[in-house]
Parts: sequence; C-alpha cells; structure tokens
Amino acid sequence: MKRKPTLTTKRAVALTYDAGETPAPKIAAEGRGRIAERIIEVAEENGVPIRHDPDLVTLLAQLDVGQIIPPELYTVVAEVLAFVYQLKAKA
Repeated sequence: MKRKPTLTTKRAVALTYDAGETPAPKIAAEGRGRIAERIIEVAEENGVPIRHDPDLVTLLAQLDVGQIIPPELYTVVAEVLAFVYQLKAKA
C-alpha cells in the first residue's frame, strides 16, 4: 500500500510512449523523496523534458509502473505530450 506523501515530499512520475507499440502512454517510473529526485536527475541527464504539474503527478502516481494511462487522463497527458513536442521543435 502506498503511503500518503507530505506536502514537502517531492514526487515524480515518468511516462513513456511509443505510438506503434502501445495505445497510450504508460508509467515508466514513479517515486517520492530520493527516488523522485533520481527520476528527475536521470531525465535531466538524458535531455528528457520535465513538466512540473503536482496535480497530474498525484493522479499518475496512483497507477502502477508499466500501466497504460486510463482514458480519463488522455486529455491532460496529451497536453504534456504537446508540451514535449513543442520543446523538441524549438531545439
């Protein structure tokens, strides 16, 4: 059972998406505290765009690693993907 995070606990969720492989993005990693910090470090080291959205992280953190996001989250995750694609287009 997942424990409830405190307001000061850092949380992170990483998504992966291969349009030819899965019907929707899936959870690649999830963690809080030191694990969240490491997820962010690895993303930064690999040039992966990071979007800070605590509300979305709270929703996504309820899913299991490897789980495809549910249809209820498609719209908000599509906004994240659009953000990533815009960043890549500017690079």
